[in-house]
Amino acid sequence: MTSIFDQGLDKNAANFVALSPVSFVERTAEVFGDLTAVIHGQRRYTWAQTRERSARLAAALRACGVVRGSTVSAMLSNTPEMVEVHYAVPALNAVLNTLNTRLDPALLAWQMNHCEASVLLTDSEFGGVMREALRILRETHGRELLVIDICDSEWTGSSERVGTLEYESWLTAHEPLSVLNGPQDEWDAIAVSYTSGTTGDPKGVVTHHRGAYLNAVCNASTWTMPQFPIYLWTLPMFHCNGWCFPWTVAMQAGTHVCLRKVEAAPILSAIREHQVDHYCAAPIVHNLLINAPAALREGISHGVRGMVAGAAPPASMIEGMARIGFDITHVYGLTEVYGPASVAAKRTEWAAQTASEQTRLNGRQGVRYPLQEGMTVMDPQRMQELPADGHTMGEIMFRGNIVMKGYLKNPKATAEAFAGGWFHTGDLAVLEADRYVKIKDRSKDIIISGGENISSLEVEDALYRHSAVMACAVVAKPDEKWGETPVAYVELKEGASVSAADLLAHCKSLLAAYKVPRDFRFESIPKTSTGKIQKFELRKRAGMG
Repeated sequence: MTSIFDQGLDKNAANFVALSPVSFVERTAEVFGDLTAVIHGQRRYTWAQTRERSARLAAALRACGVVRGSTVSAMLSNTPEMVEVHYAVPALNAVLNTLNTRLDPALLAWQMNHCEASVLLTDSEFGGVMREALRILRETHGRELLVIDICDSEWTGSSERVGTLEYESWLTAHEPLSVLNGPQDEWDAIAVSYTSGTTGDPKGVVTHHRGAYLNAVCNASTWTMPQFPIYLWTLPMFHCNGWCFPWTVAMQAGTHVCLRKVEAAPILSAIREHQVDHYCAAPIVHNLLINAPAALREGISHGVRGMVAGAAPPASMIEGMARIGFDITHVYGLTEVYGPASVAAKRTEWAAQTASEQTRLNGRQGVRYPLQEGMTVMDPQRMQELPADGHTMGEIMFRGNIVMKGYLKNPKATAEAFAGGWFHTGDLAVLEADRYVKIKDRSKDIIISGGENISSLEVEDALYRHSAVMACAVVAKPDEKWGETPVAYVELKEGASVSAADLLAHCKSLLAAYKVPRDFRFESIPKTSTGKIQKFELRKRAGMG
């Protein structure tokens, strides 16, 4: 007897197509081509126009020799062109490398050389830094790139062209591709994004079409994002490819509302003017909105939903967003899992809890995305899941289709990251009784004082509860007696005043004595362009090297 598997029912062109988020653009342009796809100042494009512009870009890149496996770098703000490269480059089966606009020239040159970029699209705002980066790339690394300048009509600041081609005229010189196709193999790379490189050279995280497709779907499913959302780009699209939201918005036939600068006034103005109903941001951006003058929020009467990740959100932020009427969904992830890959999934019965308990529940890192196969807390040495008791600490680990291919040209780091068949995040957490994960700290951020482990996040959460604190970070500093003790770096809200003695007393009222910082430093806190605090810089300031 032959089984059903022996009937010759094989994959063919009619029943199998490799998964790629490029397909969302084609479908939405076909079905909803007349709807607005992009708003950027005075510029407006429908989905049909956005698809055509993306197809022209793909044709122009192909004419310049971009093929399967070529890398295209993009040094762009959140503009229509950044949306278009997310559609055009994957359609050629090429690899997209979005550059962090805050990096220095040497690091930009290192990254473009490491990923072997052949083409660079750069906004003229960044002409100065890119001119130097291209010089280093040429003289140090021996690499020349084709450079295309983008001169955004909405940019009124200083600018400098560094390329040989101008984007708009370059596009018009090419007929659009007839269709934006994905790859033959969904395992092919779609992007390479670089980690921060806090302990050496950055690592190039290589992601694939399959994972980008699935995570784009998960974003909509997890957030119950309806069709036709109005989505505001407060999150930099260069960060984990905008958490895959360029493709999620395409799938849902939504509108991309572009924003070059992340400040409270333009964010709230865009929300009011365009009836924005969804946006993503790090906790510090949400805090900007909470602490903005009430007058800036006037006229916003519709429902606004925010997604927060990038760092463990303090309870004060979750409470503050509820106070101004914004509905917040807390997600967690890393570059290696395409941005968010877990969510503090809200349950109906939570609404009956006290406000403080709701804040605690929503502040957890939560459970895996629906299309992520596994997420748990494990002992990294024994590779065994730890009990769901809320206090046994281990490392968060993921497995499934929403995990990177690996680190570019770094087999040792890739093997370490995937040891035991799971992706090791480096984040320390506990598994609670309902199997929701709660981060306690990054492994490198735990402060060990006199043999006791102190969670820097717990101390920061206490500090954020003081009404004068706008931002804070707690790291270890050397101590002759205890080995390490916590030191707190604090930024105050505009017009606020507080002393170290006041903060000491405040922390003593909320924390065990050994966790309380004795050293408070009122200084500017270094942050990445996504609002993530750079603790490695603070550890240097504190003398931890």
